[in-house]
Amino acid sequence: MTIRRRPFPDRRQDDNHRVGRRIRVPEVRVIGADGKQVGVISTQEALAMADSLGLELVEVDPRAKPPVCRILDYGKFKYETSKKEKASKKHQSTVVVKEIKLRPKTDTHDFEFKVAHIKRFLMEGNKCKLVVVFRGREIVHPETGEAMLSNVLQALGDLAQVDQRPSLEGKRMVMVIGPRAGVIRPRPPAPAPTAANPDGAAVSAPPRAPGPGASGGTPSN
Repeated sequence: MTIRRRPFPDRRQDDNHRVGRRIRVPEVRVIGADGKQVGVISTQEALAMADSLGLELVEVDPRAKPPVCRILDYGKFKYETSKKEKASKKHQSTVVVKEIKLRPKTDTHDFEFKVAHIKRFLMEGNKCKLVVVFRGREIVHPETGEAMLSNVLQALGDLAQVDQRPSLEGKRMVMVIGPRAGVIRPRPPAPAPTAANPDGAAVSAPPRAPGPGASGGTPSN
């Protein structure tokens, strides 16, 4: 009985690049370790070139004809790629979409309360999904929903811009708005922590001792 063993996985592989003998095309366009173009050569020749330098052949553009490969230190390449991705994600701001539900006939107090919330969300840099919910036969008058959304936009003034125009989704009318440029307020920095005694009382700094030139009583001889 013959037992087939699974080959050990190549730990150099990742989801984005084929490395070494995983590159199964007859020829590739090679960029050398010095960054200069080598040209189109057979894959076997490119692998031998990388091996002679103690480096790896890495496919960097599989969609090209033929695929483009680089000769490089794969560990260093992965580290630098990961570092760039993390830096890119760090600079990307996360936009949250807040859903606000309204009725075609929202009373004044509730309307003002929700508009105040929408203003706060927009100034924090978030988007708002405004949803007018119709009940029963209210849906036969969709213009009441459009009027409500128009009133919200008017109350927001220059804070908002329409990202998605009103549209009916079943018995709901949906509109998405976002903040206009320049309305986002930076969040205030968190207050510095205050030292405390074991019983929880705040600790104040001890008074400084007066220096030699400070005024005060003269010691008697």
